[in-house]
Amino acid sequence: MPAGEYLEKLMRDLESPVEVRRFGSGWLSGFFALLLSLSGLLLVVALRFPEWFTTPELAVVTGWAGFRALVHGVLLASYALALVSLLLRPRKVLGMSALVIGIGAALLGGANVQPEEMRSWGVFFGLDFFVVNLLVSGFMFAPFERLFPHRREQRLFRQEWREDLFYFLVSTMFVQILTFLTLAPSTIINANTGSWEAFRATVASFPWLVQFAIVLVASDLAQYWYHRAFHQVPFLWGFHAIHHSAKAMDWLAGSRMHLLEVVLLRMVTSLPLFTLGFSPSVMQAYLGFIFVWSSLLHANVGGDFDRIGRWIATPRFHHWHHGLEREAFDVNFAIHFSWIDRLFGTFHLPPGRWPENYGIPEGVPRGYLAQQAYPWTRERTPHANDAAE
Repeated sequence: MPAGEYLEKLMRDLESPVEVRRFGSGWLSGFFALLLSLSGLLLVVALRFPEWFTTPELAVVTGWAGFRALVHGVLLASYALALVSLLLRPRKVLGMSALVIGIGAALLGGANVQPEEMRSWGVFFGLDFFVVNLLVSGFMFAPFERLFPHRREQRLFRQEWREDLFYFLVSTMFVQILTFLTLAPSTIINANTGSWEAFRATVASFPWLVQFAIVLVASDLAQYWYHRAFHQVPFLWGFHAIHHSAKAMDWLAGSRMHLLEVVLLRMVTSLPLFTLGFSPSVMQAYLGFIFVWSSLLHANVGGDFDRIGRWIATPRFHHWHHGLEREAFDVNFAIHFSWIDRLFGTFHLPPGRWPENYGIPEGVPRGYLAQQAYPWTRERTPHANDAAE
């Protein structure tokens, strides 16, 4: 069977209707077998070529004595689940794919693989960072979306999930390059503001919770105006339109963002974080917090939260920002505090109502490369500001 045809069969089985994915059908065991076998294979590759595919910041994890045992357990679990799926499911593509990938990981060396002596180019791709983030996010939000859904009929493998997963892959695999570009302005500012040291020392002396609260407000104010500019300046909207082109909302949809906008957004929001003297533990806590928080805001999670939504951003608050209805255009720019939108006149949270549809009224193309080129190839079409005219 040609590879393209096989992959199409695999995608069709992953995207099967909910009614044929019931417990006992072999779909769940096949899905988790595939997830674990792919994760195991990628971690084995990272262990074999650490100079190229491991993130230095995750050395504390990959260097942990029990990490290889964990990888071994992941691969064993994938074999067992693949066999269960092969026994239960008439379509064998999920179980067989997981089994083949798991065997490939074993042939590569499995959990006992030894690092290859490779020439270091000073550049790495965060393969381990991608796997860890995907597993943590997936196991955190996928069950949450099943238990407390806004749209119960929405599938895990919805339309466009492949594109959003690729965006997630790029933003994590290229973490070194993105971080270097993101921190460049902060590095320049810090190198040329020695006179700020007394101010920075004062900030660092504040209680930890006070510092964290200041970071939340300062970063949200910075990104509010950045975000608003990307909606209201036509050229910038061409970049941000990619993020708004998703026609369904879940935790993975937040990853869909033009690469240039990713760099610029992180530059802007990191300026107060890295230049004003906050303690390193505060900065690390905020980075972890924003990773979880931004996924939660995009998640397919229900709950009206009318009162709290007037002060703190909630999923429904942010879903209105992505709504296709005219009333949803150019509203709710804040990420942490909805009172910022109230302060500047862009707050919109009608009691008990959610947007009916998501997306934008212009034809953003499908596919990662076409979307990266879109800001320069798009025709001038009505966007959020113009649609009401």
